Amino acid sequence: MVRLNSSDRHSPVKGGISMFVRRIWDITLTVRDLKRAVEFYEKVLGLQKKYEYGDYAGFDCGGVEVGLKTWGGLEKPRRGEPYLNFLVDDIEEAYKALKEKGVSILEGPKDTRWGGRIVVFLDPDGNTLQLTEINWSKYFKACAR
Repeated sequence: MVRLNSSDRHSPVKGGISMFVRRIWDITLTVRDLKRAVEFYEKVLGLQKKYEYGDYAGFDCGGVEVGLKTWGGLEKPRRGEPYLNFLVDDIEEAYKALKEKGVSILEGPKDTRWGGRIVVFLDPDGNTLQLTEINWSKYFKACAR
């Protein structure tokens, strides 16, 4: 494991890849039916579609692209894969909106030990999605432990 001190944060690791991670650019999920998935992400989650072409649609989510791509020749996704977590201001309001739109809730709303309240649910293709509201003072106290 390579440890970086504060002066190394913006420098590549010697002998390693000559670049560093700046931020997440996009997260792409695989879906069976692109049209159905686009409708869910637009109408249920309220994301703004930036573009769509062929078997891919890209949405803006606070500067990070959420991509949807059909499986095509890919193996179907397996449970336990990464999930997409959206930060919200009011978890109860978001939970009610999901319920009103017929979304099946897997978990929550529930409190976490780190100061969050979460709701976990699936998109139409079984991708796990989470909404999180954070009580920032509790979060920072938990991080300081």
